[in-house]
Amino acid sequence: MKNSKINMKNSKKPLLKFAIPSIIGIIIFMIPVKFDGNWTILVKILADYIGKLIGPYLPILCTLIISISAVMSIMGSLLNVKFVKNNKLLNDTFCVSLGWLILRLLGFIVVWLVVLKDRLNLNPFFKMIVDDSSATFILNDLLTSLVIIFLIASMLLPLLLDFGLLEFIGAIFTKFMRPVFLIPGRAAVDCITSWIGDGTLGVMLTSNQYESGFYSAKEAAIIATNFSAVSITFSLIVLSQVDMVDYFGVYYLLVCFVGLLCAIIVPRIPPLSLKKDEYFVDNPAAHDSEINYSSSFEYGIDLALKRAESHKGLGEFLKNGIKNAFGMWFSVIPIVMIIGTISLVLANNTQIFEILGKPFLPLLNVLKIPESLAASKTMIVGFSDMFTPSIIAANTITSQMTKFIVATISVTQLIYLSEVGGLILASRIPVNLFELFVIFIERTIISLLVVAPIAHLIFR
Repeated sequence: MKNSKINMKNSKKPLLKFAIPSIIGIIIFMIPVKFDGNWTILVKILADYIGKLIGPYLPILCTLIISISAVMSIMGSLLNVKFVKNNKLLNDTFCVSLGWLILRLLGFIVVWLVVLKDRLNLNPFFKMIVDDSSATFILNDLLTSLVIIFLIASMLLPLLLDFGLLEFIGAIFTKFMRPVFLIPGRAAVDCITSWIGDGTLGVMLTSNQYESGFYSAKEAAIIATNFSAVSITFSLIVLSQVDMVDYFGVYYLLVCFVGLLCAIIVPRIPPLSLKKDEYFVDNPAAHDSEINYSSSFEYGIDLALKRAESHKGLGEFLKNGIKNAFGMWFSVIPIVMIIGTISLVLANNTQIFEILGKPFLPLLNVLKIPESLAASKTMIVGFSDMFTPSIIAANTITSQMTKFIVATISVTQLIYLSEVGGLILASRIPVNLFELFVIFIERTIISLLVVAPIAHLIFR
């Protein structure tokens, strides 16, 4: 591609269309502000305000969402009801594999056990499930904080995603992608989309590019397991679970730094280093798709303006926001309900995570992490669900430094089966369950070695 000057006179309108929404998005999602004596971000302030207004009704709303998800998933996945199958939004949300359907149905059963627990004569097993520190906590504390921020963030995320910001950032970083991360330049946009937007979107984009022949097996595996990152919104919720939102600025910078470090190291060691550069299909266009330009900044502006110009206005903005919210509500909330409950039941009533976490105990002690035994229990549980480590930490750990470390590592571990890991396994990206677990352990160890010393400096 030849480098050419952008005609700023003709580009003034699309430049404003790119710049204004992108700047607003950055301010809403990425700029810490001080509110009521604590540091937070604007989207969290708005979500908290709405949450306080309708707080008593939030458990009912979550129950309805999980119930609708279960019923509609049966209609779409088992009964093949036409109006679900023929509507793209409904099809994408409710036509799922048998495994995901079972999880949604289990979430439905558990949430109604919580709702009806005072009216039912439950045996000890079900009482353990609906205990205040298990399913009842998930519904009344975790999901009630998720449901509003999912809605607000989903409706506003198009400010970051749809007006060219990702294309601009992607072009700026393109020249670094191949030598640093061992992936092609075109992956920059996928990676930034995942990092700032949503990891599930990143997995879907990566899977699509792999099946279209633009990524090799190795490249697709690297991108899916290292760049399908936890979004800003999820990161904020994790930190809020340990009541440390005032540390969000330094926390998210550390998450990004550790994430980038893992993305440099993990692809160069097994199992990712053993993956082959084989293509799912032969696509000659893919081999000519690397971006060549003399000015990455100018190229990024050009891409951003084209994206901004192609945006169809308020209607498309609302449509994309509703699509985001629909997926987060009806796909994620039921899975968090059941995976979170299972994880907390196991954590509260068995020694499984204590046993699995014991190999980390010597490393935690060497790194002089306070309450290392309690912290060790959170190291493996993150493989099942991202929120559970911070929930356990909030209930069992008193040290602010240790809570901060757990909250950070639970995000940088990245591969949790309740969402990103499950999507990778369900896709054609060539990574199996054992390989995902090995990558999870590698990311955990790298994260610990980096986060602990920095946490000592922050909390000294």
